[in-house]
Parts: sequence; structure tokens; C-alpha cells
Amino acid sequence: MFCQTEAPPPQLKNNMHKPPSKKYRPFPPVRLPDRQWPNRVLQRAPIWCSVDLRDGNQALAVPMNVGQKLELFQTLVKIGFKEIEVGFPSASNTEFTFNRRLIEENRVPDDVRLQVLVQAREDLIERTVESLVGAKKVIIHLYNSTSPAQRRVVFGMSKPEIVQVAVRGATWIKERLPRLKGTEVMLQYSPESFSATEVEFAKEISEAVMDVWQPTPKRKMILNLPDTVEVASPNVYADQIEWMCRNIKNRDALIVSLHTHNDRNTGVAATELGLLAGADRVEGTLFGNGERTGNLDIVTVALNLYQHGIDPKLDFKDLNSIIEVYERCTGMTVPPRQPYAGELVFTAFSGSHQDAIRKGLNEWKSNRREYWDVPYLTIDPQDIGREYREVIRVNSQSGKGGVAYLLDSQFGIELPKDMQREFGPIANDEVDKLGREVTAAELKAMFWREYIERDHPWQLKRFETESKNGVVKCRAQLRRSGKPVDVAGEGNGPLAALVHGFGKAGGPRFEIMNYSEHALSSGEEAAAIAYIQIRLADGRTRWGAGVDTNIELASVRAVLSALNRL
Repeated sequence: MFCQTEAPPPQLKNNMHKPPSKKYRPFPPVRLPDRQWPNRVLQRAPIWCSVDLRDGNQALAVPMNVGQKLELFQTLVKIGFKEIEVGFPSASNTEFTFNRRLIEENRVPDDVRLQVLVQAREDLIERTVESLVGAKKVIIHLYNSTSPAQRRVVFGMSKPEIVQVAVRGATWIKERLPRLKGTEVMLQYSPESFSATEVEFAKEISEAVMDVWQPTPKRKMILNLPDTVEVASPNVYADQIEWMCRNIKNRDALIVSLHTHNDRNTGVAATELGLLAGADRVEGTLFGNGERTGNLDIVTVALNLYQHGIDPKLDFKDLNSIIEVYERCTGMTVPPRQPYAGELVFTAFSGSHQDAIRKGLNEWKSNRREYWDVPYLTIDPQDIGREYREVIRVNSQSGKGGVAYLLDSQFGIELPKDMQREFGPIANDEVDKLGREVTAAELKAMFWREYIERDHPWQLKRFETESKNGVVKCRAQLRRSGKPVDVAGEGNGPLAALVHGFGKAGGPRFEIMNYSEHALSSGEEAAAIAYIQIRLADGRTRWGAGVDTNIELASVRAVLSALNRL
């Protein structure tokens, strides 16, 4: 209830603005008529920097504690990151303590650089340098925001005043470097909100910082040009990067770095195009954890390179265990459709997709191709610790190919092609009634019920054969709807003799159209499975299957299975 003196709450508009051009405006393009990046091809991996422990941690509802950060740090080292942004040590005691533990407990390998972030404020820079004393290799990452909106709304400063903020910060860092004696220090500057900043001003402020730090080709500094908020399509970001690379002074004294976010869901594209545009280095997180819609997903970019035969210099051979650590430490989950990492990314439900995958995998296993070229699978799932059994799963949308693949891959049941066409719709009908995905074990049970366990009306009690002069005679004791039936016949083999015997005994007249068999398991008591297709006098056909330790009896059971399915 509101008092009479209280004003009612404002009513929120719940409709999109029409026309949007009255409220929003397109981002202006970069003038670069002779752009080169569209004609380039990626040929090597960039320098990678993980920002999971800083940018990623900052985006968590419940930030990681020191123990969780230590576990994730160790995982990042194991993956192969040589540059890891470990935090914002001036922001809190937790961040500072984490830095000190890494250094004092000698947890950082000699070839790994610790990166720390700091704003252009003297007190924060003082605390940051203090956190790095005793480290072997570090990157001090200075930033201040530069876009028109930040200059106007947040700081209320002119361009020269914003440049002075960056220059003072760079100077304060330089003055304190003697306190890090014995530490190999690399300096990094970010004109934060670069993606929304005029490229001419980004160049001006970056060169002002360079004038303070004086980088050289032998002692380079990192110039990080972040897509802090995606305000344009990725080709515009690529133009911004190429413009900077071509126009900034002393390019050979710089390592140009990218740090993309995902507001337009094109963070990966922006990064890949930025690399084509001339960047050397990439900052990002595992699985894209970050504020708003997230940071760049480094796993995706690295495995995109891998897919094209480029060594990403990062090791994701056990991606499942990396996911477990990530989810445990961050409290986040990897979506099922996340590229490469999601539970369903190597799964095909479509019948035509399943059939294509199955044939492609068989071609690859038989060494008929030098390079991986399996339909629908851009990389071999086994390369990142997945199993082929995870590739094809079955629901009501699946076809015969998926059903056959699972029975073969999980249980060694190699259905003949024509039998696949018969059993596929039968299985799909059952799955459709269940209204869900089914397991390979459930599919096998369906097959067993449909073929192997069929014992009505015909049942086998006894079967014997003898062969003389190329003629095989058989005697079979059967039951038909519970009544005994004796069958005797002869032919050029046991099955031919059985068919002849049925005709003599007044049973159904049929011929055998297709026959195949194979072992189901190994060992002395190995079972064999036989598949038989019969055709009756009226033209109807049916498949049957039988299992026995004796292949002859398995074949007889397959004939009865087919008859029982009429």
C-alpha cells in the first residue's frame, strides 16, 4: 500500500522503440579502403593470456576464494598458458594475498608470467608493485578508459586530460620499477573501451604512454586494444586493429593484444579477424566466462586453429577434467551447446547426420583417408578426451543409421543394411512412444524383444544334421503354438534342408534371401549371431535373428525368428 503522499512508481515501457533509428545510431566505420586483413590466412597461434582469475573472477556472483583460485591457476598452467592475469591486487586483501602466496610459495613455473591489472592511480600502483616483489616474471597492466561516453559521463574530462591520466599512471609505474630488482617486468597499456574510441585518439594516448615507457624491438611493451563492449560487427573491430597496426609509431616495439567481449555474440569472430588484422596476442577466459555476455572463449579460438592444422600451443586433450575444475571453482556451468566443450556438441540426433557420421568414422578407422574429413565432426572427439559413443545418440528424430551405429559400437551387433531399414522404424516407433532419448542398452533390449526373444508360434526343441556325399539331412523337433511338429528335410546345407523340411511338413513355404553371421564375443563360450531374411510365396519378406554358441543353431533360430514375425 502507498501512502497518499507517496508518488506511484514509474510505469516501465514494455515495447521496443519504433523506429529504432530515432533512439539508436549505427557505429561509424573506420576509413580503411585498402584494408589487408580479408586476404590473409591465420598460420600460427597467438600469444595467449588467461584472464580467468581476474576478469572472469570479477564477473562471478560469488568470487573465488584463494583455494579455488590456486586450483584454477594450476589448471591454467597445466593447459599451457605462459601469461596469466592473476588479479587486481590493489582491489582487496584476498587478491593481494593470492599474489603473495603464488610468489612466496614458489607456485609459478619459471616460464610463466604473472599479469596484474591496475588503474592509473598512484595509491593503487603502489600496492600493486608491492604485491609483485620477489616474482620472477610479471606483466604490469595499466589502463584508463578513453571512449567519448566514458570521457563525458564518467570522468567529465577532455581528451588532453584523459591523456594526462594515462601518462601519470605510466610514470608512476616506471618510477617504481627499481623496487622489482631481479624481476623480469613487461609493461602493458590498455586504452579501455578502445572499441568505442576514435582510432585517432586511441593512437594519440597509446603513443603518449609509449613516450614514457620507451619500448624497443628488444624490450617490447604490450598494447592491448580491447573490444570492451561490442558496439559494431567484427569486421569493424578488425579495421580498427589494422588501422592501429599500420598507423601507430614504432610498431616493431609493440606486442598488439586483443581482449574481446561478447555483447553481440561475435567475440570469437572479432578475435579471429583481429588476428588477421595484425594482432599478436589474445586475452580471454575458459569457456568465455566474463561480465554481461562474457569474454572471449579461448578454448573455441584455440581449437578452431587446431581444426585447421595449426598447433594452438594449448593442451585440451582432457577437456572433461578442465570443465570439472572450471565448474567447481567458478560455480558456472558449461552450456550443452558450447563449442567443443558442451555435452551435446558431438551428438547427432538427425538420422541422416548419424548415417553420415557413422560412414565417415568407418572410413577414418580403416585408414582410407590421410586427413580428418568426417561429416558434421570438425575435429576428432578423441583428440580432446571424448569417446565415439558420445557422438551418436537416439531419440524419435533419429534414423536407422544412428540405431545401427549404437548397436554396433556398444554391443558388436552389425545389422545388415536391409535389416537396418526394417528395424530402424520399429525402434523409432518405440522411442517416439517414450518421448525421450534412449540409451544403447535400451536399443539392444528393443532388438532382443523384436527378434531374439520371439518364440511364438514356432519354438526349437532339437536340431540335428548329417552330411553324406554333399547332401545334408536335417531332423528338427519343433513346437507350433505348443504342439509338437517334427521336420525332416535335405539340401546342400543345413538351412536348405530346413526349408525343404518345412515344405514337406505342411509348414509355410519360403526361401532364404539374405544371410550373415558374426561372433558377438570372444572366448571358448563365444556366442554367434545370425541374421536371415526370408521371402514367402506371396512375396512378403521378414528378417529374423538368432543367437547361440553354435552358429548352426543360431541360424536355425534366426529362421524361426523370421517366421514368428509374420
